[in-house]
Amino acid sequence: MPVSRVALPVRARHHFGHEMLPALMESGTYAVDPEPRGGPWIPWDEVGEEGAAALGVFAPVYSLFSGPPGAVVVAPGDVRGTVPIPGHDGYCMGLDGRDGPNLACEECDRPVATRMDDCSIWQAVWLNPSAVRRVPGPAPRITDWGTVVEEGHGAPPVEQPGYWSPQWEAAAGVALAHLLVASAGARVALPGGLVTDMFGRALDALLPPGRPTRTLALTGPGLPVSGASDVDIALVPVHPQTGEAWQPPGNPAIVPLPTDVWLGLAFPEDLPRLPVTGGLPRGVERDDPLPLRPGWTFRPDRHLFLYTLARLPAVREPWLRRLYLQLQNPTKFRVS
Repeated sequence: MPVSRVALPVRARHHFGHEMLPALMESGTYAVDPEPRGGPWIPWDEVGEEGAAALGVFAPVYSLFSGPPGAVVVAPGDVRGTVPIPGHDGYCMGLDGRDGPNLACEECDRPVATRMDDCSIWQAVWLNPSAVRRVPGPAPRITDWGTVVEEGHGAPPVEQPGYWSPQWEAAAGVALAHLLVASAGARVALPGGLVTDMFGRALDALLPPGRPTRTLALTGPGLPVSGASDVDIALVPVHPQTGEAWQPPGNPAIVPLPTDVWLGLAFPEDLPRLPVTGGLPRGVERDDPLPLRPGWTFRPDRHLFLYTLARLPAVREPWLRRLYLQLQNPTKFRVS
């Protein structure tokens, strides 16, 4: 079936809890991972600083993939003409790709893809770039920012009682790495509300105490532009098709967020307020249904935070390098 290219979701490398997660990709879409994917793993000591930098990794990691870049990911239901390869399994309730490709071409039996659907993993099929080819179709129409905001749907921060959204935790982990770089090691004034819930405790742990000297603002299409040019750091949406961040006025440092999470911050959906019949005075209202509440404080995803930070060139700065090495040992230093 025909599929259209979109930006690779930030949660593509995200693991969450001990439960079955939905599909990573929407049906009818595909994304390309520009980084190497697949084994065998190469230890950091064998790769070295220069070799890792050539692969876009600028701080020590345990090991690196040696597989080819350019893997294509699609929704499991969009795959046609493949059959399972016997003998593959996962850790718990499904497949996790630990044994390599587990789907073969139905006609030639060549391994062509890896299906991943174990617990804690966003369900997806990753197509081997050396085994498949793209058949060009009509050029997709790139949606303008106004339409993205008007027709997009914000991801709610809490999806079920007691649980923060895993999409928000993944997005915050990536954004926190960019925010830490943009801070230049100085305290950052946050706008309050959900933005502070997402980043406040982590920044308190990562940055030195004192008065904030840099200011972060939520900016983007559909929001007022007054004062936007005076901020030091802008929290902006990433276009869902192109993956390009929205560019605010004034040239501040950019902290990207997936559009659905950014919409949830910029334009939160209000719950309906229905009058109570009987028992309360006239004019008194209540929320119905009651708003969902998380059972704990928000924590950006630690794995994605470190993964992203290691791939930002600024991590080579001495202050950030020292902090990164401390953060690799969670028993000595925690993000939140």
